[in-house]
Amino acid sequence: MPHMPRPPSIDRGVTSFLWGIGIGLYLYFGSLAVGVASGTAFIFSALVAFGVFLFVRIFGEDTPPRRHAVVRRQPRD
Repeated sequence: MPHMPRPPSIDRGVTSFLWGIGIGLYLYFGSLAVGVASGTAFIFSALVAFGVFLFVRIFGEDTPPRRHAVVRRQPRD
C-alpha cells in the first residue's frame, strides 16, 4: 500500500491573512445586504479584517505548551 503524502505546512501568517480576508468579505457583503453604505461597509470591514488578522496571528498558534518534569522531594526526618 503506497504511503499518502502529508499536506504541506502552511505558515501562520498565511492562515491569519485568509481568516482576515474571509471574515472581512463576509462582513462587507453582509453590511451591504442590510443597507449600509458601501464606503462605510468597506472601512468597517477593513478594520475588522485587520483586527482578526492580528488576533489570529498573535493568539492562533496551536502548539501545546511544554510540560515540565515533576521533581519530588524527599521528606525531611
